[in-house]
Amino acid sequence: MKKILIAMSGGVDSAVCAHILKERGFYIEGATLLLHDCVKDEVKDAKKVCDFLGIKHHVFEFKKDFSEIVVKNFIESYVSAKTPNPCIVCNENIKFGALLQKAIELGFDKLATGHYARIEKKNNFYRLRKAADEQKDQSYVLYRLSQAQLGSVLFPLGDMTKKEVRKIAQAAGIPSAHRAESQENCFIEGTYTDFLLKKLGASQASPGDIFDTNGKKLGKHKGLIYYTIGQRSGLGLTTEKPVYVINIDAKNNALVVGPKEEIYSKEAAVEDVRWSAEKPAFPVKAFVKIRRMHKPASAEVFEDKVVFDEPQASVTPGQSAVFYDDKDFVIGGGFITAE
Repeated sequence: MKKILIAMSGGVDSAVCAHILKERGFYIEGATLLLHDCVKDEVKDAKKVCDFLGIKHHVFEFKKDFSEIVVKNFIESYVSAKTPNPCIVCNENIKFGALLQKAIELGFDKLATGHYARIEKKNNFYRLRKAADEQKDQSYVLYRLSQAQLGSVLFPLGDMTKKEVRKIAQAAGIPSAHRAESQENCFIEGTYTDFLLKKLGASQASPGDIFDTNGKKLGKHKGLIYYTIGQRSGLGLTTEKPVYVINIDAKNNALVVGPKEEIYSKEAAVEDVRWSAEKPAFPVKAFVKIRRMHKPASAEVFEDKVVFDEPQASVTPGQSAVFYDDKDFVIGGGFITAE
């Protein structure tokens, strides 16, 4: 009988994940991660689910790793005028890094989570695929998982919709059946700017100039951490036509704005690219997502850039460009960077 460790957040997804695997006859235990000081009731709720299922519950503390890798990257990205996705860094290094290693050390055969994604093996390679539920699909934030990681994890909810998961939880009487969705940035209480100001100090939000794309000064911004590419609201400008953030210039503490048509880009420069299987011959035809909820756009992928068939709005440094084939399989991805 295979031994499986379940990452338990106390929410409905991980609870149903554990319920399904137990029903399939696997030996399972649950594990909750202490990553930061915003855990609140997660440990208590996860233990309640484990007690309900009659399984052992572990609590592992990875606060230091989380702080030094995920939080540090989050802060440094904003200081560098990038807009990061901390879930991507956490999945690669903590959930499927430190926790997976812990599972292996304890003798478990697999690590399972409540992520909405699928893994299929073909031609000796593990391939990450979008979930059946397009709205819940999390393949975008899992694209950096290696072949070793993909071969060691299970995503039992990949073929299910969120509605189906809720129904299973309710029918089984699982304690977290009606628990609300967790927030995306789990380590932040309040706004991300409040968090950054607390960590960095007010000096990191010093006012600076706002220019149009011709170099004309239009006004003052309140600090670069308050803005992201494509942003329209909160600029404090009075203009004839709406303007949007086109560029965030950290070196000169300046914001560049322009009309809507100027937020579109034909290309996206990428770095630290990961390939799901073997490195391909370039260019590669793919469908590319530049944010988790972005509609995949047809493009050609090169070693260090993506060239879209049609210009895309708000290509944002710090986010990831994730490449899919025409059958919803992830073929690779990398971090978007300023050209």
